[in-house]
Amino acid sequence: MTREEFQRLCRERIVFLDGATGTNLQKAGMPTGVCPEAWILEHPDTMMQLQKAYFEAGSDIVLAPTFTANRIKLDEYGLVDKIEEMNHQLVAISKAAAGDRGLVAGDMTMTGRQLAPMGDMGFEELIDIYKEQAGYLVDAGVDLFVVETMMSLNECRAALIAIREVTNLPVCVTLSFNEDGRTLYGTDPVTAVVVMQSLGADAVGMNCSTGPEAMLEPIAKMAEYAAIPLLAKPNAGMPELIDGQTVFNVEPEECAEVGKKLVEEGAAIIGGCCGTTPEHIRALKEAVKGIPV
Repeated sequence: MTREEFQRLCRERIVFLDGATGTNLQKAGMPTGVCPEAWILEHPDTMMQLQKAYFEAGSDIVLAPTFTANRIKLDEYGLVDKIEEMNHQLVAISKAAAGDRGLVAGDMTMTGRQLAPMGDMGFEELIDIYKEQAGYLVDAGVDLFVVETMMSLNECRAALIAIREVTNLPVCVTLSFNEDGRTLYGTDPVTAVVVMQSLGADAVGMNCSTGPEAMLEPIAKMAEYAAIPLLAKPNAGMPELIDGQTVFNVEPEECAEVGKKLVEEGAAIIGGCCGTTPEHIRALKEAVKGIPV
């Protein structure tokens, strides 16, 4: 998909992403503490069924389960020597689920190591780490990229620069904002939009960290400055610990009602993060039907 085709798609209608991966895989038996990517490759049918269910619910784009398949994270599990093969195989699962029904995005996130001066990683080193994974994802045939759950604007910059060094595919960048309206590293929504669109991101927005209601005001602020599509991917509410299990309690219909407001505030691309299911996507698609873009 070209960047022009992506922009045209977002102008023509609301674009639907998938919902959660991790929380649904945990329900399907993935234990805590394992390398998610390795578990998925041992249970490819579980992943494929979930993504097929998202397409059936109305998703236009699913995210390949490559979220933490970067060199730093895989090294924690002793799997760094399998990085290329794992990224290729994880994308292949999503492409098989998609068939001709939709698109597959390469999914990337923070490495867990902090940039200097907060941590010990140099900016160029981080670009190289992202560039390596981006190259494998392009080779595997992704249609676009989603860099998500980011907390540092500098790390967003590094990821975008890295991807642009290997491909001209569309790149969406989403950050996680706390209840105070800033990321962990202090970035506010307006700064995020202005910086990312000036660097050539194709869409920018928010995911994770809050329920849908708390995203309304930041998305509205972003919309005042956005010259590119806005993306909203909220959790199904805030996590609660019940009987030792993390539970997200916002039901599909409630999520969909707020999702409709997010679209009215300016979101052109919408989906769900932690706790959301294919039912959440189905309800969301129904709720925004008929809203002009």
